[in-house]
Amino acid sequence: MIIELKPEASEADAKEILTQIESVKLKPLYMPGTERIVLGALGDEIVLHSLNITAHPMVENIKPILSTYKQVSREMQSHDTQVAFGQNTIGGGTFTVIAGPCAVENKEQMFESAKIIKKYGATGLRGGAFKPRTSPYSFQGLEEEGLKILQETAKEFNIPSVTEIVDANHVDMMEPYVDAFQIGARNMQNFKLLKAVGQTNKTTILKRGMSATIEEFLLAAEYIYNEGNKNIILCERGIRTYEKATRNTLDLNAVAYIKTKSHLPIIVDPSHGTGIRELVIPMSKAAIACGADGIIVEAHYNPQIALSDGQQSLDEAYFEKLMSELTPFIHASGKVLS
Repeated sequence: MIIELKPEASEADAKEILTQIESVKLKPLYMPGTERIVLGALGDEIVLHSLNITAHPMVENIKPILSTYKQVSREMQSHDTQVAFGQNTIGGGTFTVIAGPCAVENKEQMFESAKIIKKYGATGLRGGAFKPRTSPYSFQGLEEEGLKILQETAKEFNIPSVTEIVDANHVDMMEPYVDAFQIGARNMQNFKLLKAVGQTNKTTILKRGMSATIEEFLLAAEYIYNEGNKNIILCERGIRTYEKATRNTLDLNAVAYIKTKSHLPIIVDPSHGTGIRELVIPMSKAAIACGADGIIVEAHYNPQIALSDGQQSLDEAYFEKLMSELTPFIHASGKVLS
């Protein structure tokens, strides 16, 4: 339930009501706004009604939260959430470009790739140290050694980094190395992992599962948010359909729809969404047009020798073209490059 207090209500009034909510084992939420204080109560609505909070002199209105995803919905928060990523923020009026190799292979590869993306204006570095692959014979990543290389690269080029976390037991080990966790498509409904990441304050990019509905996607975000971590960035990375021409079907209408239903920022991964290098630029432009807050793309100084996803990775020429062609689209959308 959402409880709107009267404009003259004080913080003490809010605390009094929150104490009542907590006394019956419901989850209290405190959301002070510029004009009034809004409270939330998550749990059995019958129990809440038994408190007769409507009779409190400082309560103006009580209404139910209709969405199954309560805390990440716009019913709970109407304004856009902005999430820190290094010194920058994702969401609001900014557009963020995160780029880098699919997998961390060695120090030279990361330094050369980071040099390219920083040169042309990217504001985030990606690189996988733990690689969940469909085939057990594919490159699985350098694990902690890869994290060390990624951290060294990020410091050298003064750029925030993100890498995929695949195991709840890795949280403490990985947290010091990177600015953000990424939960990949295969782990979108790994609820133990979602809860473990939710118990940190680490910025987390949550990718949509390859067969997940939008509701399932937002409910996965709700798992993280419900544990206390509000620093969530959604990522549309394409879904599996009967179409075989591209690696996945990049569901951009999901971006526009989610913007109306959730206050969380959302970025797009056109590299995994298409699997085709030549489609990354046009789909990045489309992502801006439908309201995305950024993109995350694969870029490698020499894709021909990449150990993972070379066919969809951008080389320097393609990355320069991407950044130059995106600029007018970013400006037209009313955003600025973060």
